[in-house]
Amino acid sequence: MAKITKFEDLIAWQRSREVCNRIYDATRKGPFAKDFGLSNQIQRASVSTMSNIAEGFERGRKAEFHQFLSIAKGSCGEVRSQLYVAYDNKYLSEQVFTELKALVEETGRIINGLRMSIEKNPDAGFKLSTQH
Repeated sequence: MAKITKFEDLIAWQRSREVCNRIYDATRKGPFAKDFGLSNQIQRASVSTMSNIAEGFERGRKAEFHQFLSIAKGSCGEVRSQLYVAYDNKYLSEQVFTELKALVEETGRIINGLRMSIEKNPDAGFKLSTQH
């Protein structure tokens, strides 16, 4: 297996980016766009998820990467919780809510899987690099 040398190749980061883009799309429509507090908070949480994966990877130490993955997973949970607020306030249709929640849950599982793999086998699968 080829070693991953940049955060953009991590599936966890790729999915987090997809979540972020979908959140921005959802928050720009209808009444959601007028709830500046919630739309800003869920956008920031989604950005935090992908940013913490990138920052942890770029720091170049596996212990720090593990810690930043934990923070990213927490931000992912924050997005999921805020989706409920948006749904309960009828900013999202049931279909959009269900799709986004499933994507966020999957992303959280992927982040956690990566975090656990680092914890169990710190030398496997990728090479942390700050050369980019």
